Amino acid sequence: MTLPASCRSEHLRHGRLLPTLTLNGAEQMALDALLLEQCWTRGQKQPVLRFYVWSRPSLSLGRHQRDIPEAWRNLARTGELDLLRRPSGGGAVLHAGGLTYALVWPEAPRQKREAFLQVNHWLTAGFSKLGFSLNPGVAPAEAGAVNCFARSTAADLVDSQGTKRIGSAQFWQHGHLLQHGEIPLNSPADLWRTVFGTDPPQWRPAAPDASAVETALISSFSEGLSNHDWTDQPLSSEELTLMQQGAERYRLDTSAL
Repeated sequence: MTLPASCRSEHLRHGRLLPTLTLNGAEQMALDALLLEQCWTRGQKQPVLRFYVWSRPSLSLGRHQRDIPEAWRNLARTGELDLLRRPSGGGAVLHAGGLTYALVWPEAPRQKREAFLQVNHWLTAGFSKLGFSLNPGVAPAEAGAVNCFARSTAADLVDSQGTKRIGSAQFWQHGHLLQHGEIPLNSPADLWRTVFGTDPPQWRPAAPDASAVETALISSFSEGLSNHDWTDQPLSSEELTLMQQGAERYRLDTSAL
């Protein structure tokens, strides 16, 4: 039986799905922060999901990370990568050849651990659709960790060999949640070794296609956030302006490093 429109509107809620954007790292961070801020400044209660890639190789530092090795400073000074700071916590993440997800969740569980468990369940379900089995990491959280992908806490997801596949971090504001994370797919090995001194995580037999990952995760997030129907909604001109204005706060000034 088809419900009347008035009844359907009570049961079906809408989430906002942004198109995949390729921007510089500071703009990406500013946009994530802006979307979260709109939850409490404009009363936006719909979840927002987006996936994005970075226009240049970038190294993002956690909100409270203060250890910046001289080698990273030199890479930023010579223009080999952009250096920026995330609104969320955690260690350094190299963004190159990967896919980043961001979920703004106004009605997330108020317990940080519970929110991580929920989102990781949806991430795991999405990768299961692609034939990959992922599980939470087991390492304890470590304040000030330098390399995000050097260890895997319960907030992260690893494969059956213990290789970290998704590193996630949270930023809470007035009870609303931004959770975003990096999914390395085809990371440039030379740059990864230069930055971290180790080989990048390798997929066996091959990394999944970024578009396939995005499609699978959109589906699993939709199923997890029950009674939500994703609506494609690009950025408004006002949001683009605010994003560009806010980007500067996330750039690290190489001249001052």
